[in-house]
Amino acid sequence: MRYFVAVAEELHFGRAATRLHMSQPPLSRAIKQLEAEVGALLFARSPAGVTLTAVGRVLLDEARALLDHADRVRLRVSAAAGVATLTVGILGDGTDPGVARLAAAYRRRHPGVDIRIRDTDLTDPTCGLRAGLVDVALTRAPFDETALTVRMLRADPVGVVLRADDPLARHDRLRLTDVSERRWFQFPEGTDPLWQAYWNGGRPRKGPVVRAVQECLQAVLWNGTIGLAPLGHDLPAELAVVPLTDMAPSRVVVAWNEGDRNPLIRSFIEIATSAYRT
Repeated sequence: MRYFVAVAEELHFGRAATRLHMSQPPLSRAIKQLEAEVGALLFARSPAGVTLTAVGRVLLDEARALLDHADRVRLRVSAAAGVATLTVGILGDGTDPGVARLAAAYRRRHPGVDIRIRDTDLTDPTCGLRAGLVDVALTRAPFDETALTVRMLRADPVGVVLRADDPLARHDRLRLTDVSERRWFQFPEGTDPLWQAYWNGGRPRKGPVVRAVQECLQAVLWNGTIGLAPLGHDLPAELAVVPLTDMAPSRVVVAWNEGDRNPLIRSFIEIATSAYRT
């Protein structure tokens, strides 16, 4: 059933195999065996791709219900053995409405689970996943994804944060070249290079070292430093944000350790995908 749901949601055998951490041939064999047991085709296969048949659509609803029930059984058994816990790492702005929707939906689905939150600074975009400090992370890409599984939840345009009295703050939009000679914030030595390169606009910069979002904003306010931030976040009246037209969007992602089959994590990922899509 898990194999079937993965293919039904991805509508691509290769992506489903990657999601399931397996090769494609055994996945294809398993689906063919399931079709033989059902006595009907579940997928229509063509050079253009894969689509669900009418039988497949019916089975998808039933399969999801079966898997949800199986997860609830696991959780009840875990609860009988002790309190089930899930530690979530959150990077950056915890006031994101996606986080609020996710928290409410997860509480409704798993009222007996003890959720522990680890609010992390900007020096570790994985929120402590590799160190074993959290089970799952709500963060932003890009970063080194070695031994991690990452799913994108949303893409946010990015702008440059300036003091409200800065002449550049009067512009409707800017390009990276417009602020290339200004001082930027930078992260401490040892910070993930992919992460640092993104938030520094693709090249090394000079400026104050920061570790947290508030430190970035204060560096702008006190020193006139250039900062970057996803659009849509509330800022103090003394600051302004101008969209950058040549900056790649900031991807909000959920990440977990590769191969971790904890049903609490799987449920978290599914609920997060729905909450952020909303």
